[in-house]
Amino acid sequence: MKAIVQVGYGSPDVLKLKDVETPVPGEGEVLVRVYATSINAGDYFTMKGKPFLIRPMLGLTKPRNGRIAGWDVAGRVETVGGGVATFAPGDEVFGATGMNGGAFAEYACVPEGSLAAKPANLTFEQAAAVPVAAITALHGLRDAGRLQPGQKVLINNASGGVGTFAVQIAKALGAEVTGVCSTRNVAMVRSIGADHVLDYTKEDFTKSGLRYDLILDNIGTHSFSDYKRALSPQGKVIPNTGHAGMGYVVRSYMLSMRDSQVGRMFSGTPHTEDLVFLTGLIESGKVTPVIDRTYPFHEVPAAMGYARQGHVSGKVVIRVSPPGSEERREAGEERP
Repeated sequence: MKAIVQVGYGSPDVLKLKDVETPVPGEGEVLVRVYATSINAGDYFTMKGKPFLIRPMLGLTKPRNGRIAGWDVAGRVETVGGGVATFAPGDEVFGATGMNGGAFAEYACVPEGSLAAKPANLTFEQAAAVPVAAITALHGLRDAGRLQPGQKVLINNASGGVGTFAVQIAKALGAEVTGVCSTRNVAMVRSIGADHVLDYTKEDFTKSGLRYDLILDNIGTHSFSDYKRALSPQGKVIPNTGHAGMGYVVRSYMLSMRDSQVGRMFSGTPHTEDLVFLTGLIESGKVTPVIDRTYPFHEVPAAMGYARQGHVSGKVVIRVSPPGSEERREAGEERP
């Protein structure tokens, strides 16, 4: 099969399209024929090999064992490993591979507990934009932030992959939502449901005098003391970014142990029950993926280069292989 293999750390040039062996699903795993995938911030950090704390898991000088990049998947079940009872060949699914990657490929093994039936009203490309980003938004708001109906929530970087889902999920949970973004994204953030939109190039929400019950920080543009100035007495800021560096991560962790207004970093790992919850919101029209650009599979390095510029509105999606391509390939109508 074709796959994007990470051969080192650094620029998108370390991502190479190669022929590799098709994986075999192990116990509790599902082999998915990947039709589409998408780029997350974690893919960029893994490509760079930064922060260095991630390298013991991946390889100190370069990723070990021909690591295949990517987390999000949308496609059809090819076959299943032992003990899998939920899915069968031919099922349309979406989910995520986890920290080990493997999604930037024609086939990927995914834990059964990290998959769900694809939302019926989404294309595979739309579905591929959902798993990691939407689950991160859901966990940050519902679980870490314990968001309640009627509360006021501010989404810092409301126009990014997590932010666009966070705006819609917060509205679905009954909150009054303020989104912070750049001038060019104001109309888009308002169109997906934000009650109020602040242009950070024109105003600083930490100095406005307004107070919020919850701040989901997806970018790390302010100090935690600044964020606290914008919180209600019982409010909390939930940190959710690696863009501000390890200092931000360490500070948030240390502060969370002694300051009830600072939450801890949290996991965005998809689980079936959360994907099913999101499917309900998607199929009811309350949540819709925002896709900035779609790239063909062989242009993953270019897609990563665009994403790392930091100006993506929503998600960047990779079209791996269209539905039916395997049948055409077997019939000799498409070159492998």
